Amino acid sequence: MVSADAARNIVGIIGNVISFGLFLSPVPTFWKIYKKKDVEEFKADPYLATLLNCMLWVFYGLPIVHPNSILVVTINGVGLVVEAIYLMIFFIYAPNKKRLRVLYFLAGEAVFMVIVVLCVLLTAHTHERRSMIVGILCIIFGTAMYASPLTVMGKVIKTKSTEYMPFLLSLVNFCNGCCWTAYALIKFDLYITIPNGLGALFGLAQLVLYACYCGSTPKKNNGKNVEMPTVGNTNTVGGGNVSVTVER
Repeated sequence: MVSADAARNIVGIIGNVISFGLFLSPVPTFWKIYKKKDVEEFKADPYLATLLNCMLWVFYGLPIVHPNSILVVTINGVGLVVEAIYLMIFFIYAPNKKRLRVLYFLAGEAVFMVIVVLCVLLTAHTHERRSMIVGILCIIFGTAMYASPLTVMGKVIKTKSTEYMPFLLSLVNFCNGCCWTAYALIKFDLYITIPNGLGALFGLAQLVLYACYCGSTPKKNNGKNVEMPTVGNTNTVGGGNVSVTVER
């Protein structure tokens, strides 16, 4: 019989694979930016948000905060690097005004993380207290990121069209939420369960909407690109976002 630890590791590895795929989903957007040498109307907001989310989850998974969470650290560490690369490409091809905005946000995130790390390490002296403080922050940011597709879902209902909500991306986000929720429930972790449980529910809602409106979606082929608002959980373990470009 498979032990709880072994089952948790297997589910966590599957979650790492799914989440890695989500982290790579914006590649078409940045390939487009690279080819055109211009960020056009694309925004850095989803990647800045995901970067902060990954930093919080990496800190949460460290042995000094929440022991035995190496799989949380690995995927969010990878996400941290991937998001940094996206932001570097964005910075290279963005006009000065957008570059300054990115720098301001990065500076703000760096200051925020320094404050969080110092406060946690200096004021909380047990794993339970450290996990609680960082976990609450992860829930707040993770839930906010998982709830971001609500804007897209509202657009689907308003337009009765799923052209802004690709089925595959919605399905993967649902699977991602379910996988990390299962990971958190095997050896109960409230701070991973809440944002990913909500993510699974939001993903299911997207799939239901897709089933309701996919038949009424007009087929267009005018070669125009549309950037999706942040969707789902690029965190991997607490909510992360992805931004994709879809052909219309």
